[in-house]
Amino acid sequence: MRILHFSDTHGKHNLLKNLPKADVIVHSGDASFSGSDNEVLDFLNWFCDLDYRHKIFVAGNHDDCLYGEQIEGLPDNCYYLCHSGVEIEDVKFWGVPLFVGDTLKDGHTKQIMAQIPENTDVLISHSPPFGILDFDDNINYGCPDLLNVTERINPRYHLFGHIHASHGIKKIGQTTFVNSSIMNGMYEFVNKLVLLET
Repeated sequence: MRILHFSDTHGKHNLLKNLPKADVIVHSGDASFSGSDNEVLDFLNWFCDLDYRHKIFVAGNHDDCLYGEQIEGLPDNCYYLCHSGVEIEDVKFWGVPLFVGDTLKDGHTKQIMAQIPENTDVLISHSPPFGILDFDDNINYGCPDLLNVTERINPRYHLFGHIHASHGIKKIGQTTFVNSSIMNGMYEFVNKLVLLET
């Protein structure tokens, strides 16, 4: 299975042309900039129309209009993973969004992480795990609970974005960590989308 991964398009998805071929396309959040319904709807129309067999996305901290919402009417091959998973051709995907509302509740993040199945092959989140491709302005912005999860379940891939300055790939043990944030801090497309093989 070939997976095309990217993140942090911030309302500029229509500028992406001639995307590479893949079996599954994954967007790790921040589809919008201001978090408005119109921005997210524009992204969904674009994303659902892409010519890929399977499409997966999670919400990022800029996609606040999706907080607590269910998305209805998606095509059968398009999956919004919000603390949920999908199995495609024997590969198990699990998605974790990043909503500010979740982070404000005591103990809520730990509860969310405890739901992630042990047999997850591809973990998709918006936030990076702490200390891995999460560094900017002399600070590690990643989530310690996500780091604990990846150490517990050892997924084949952990795909994320959020920290624009830390685009890259890093393998630790059996897990390949991928930050596919395609924008820099000035919200310009400078980083490449990432193609992976499972």
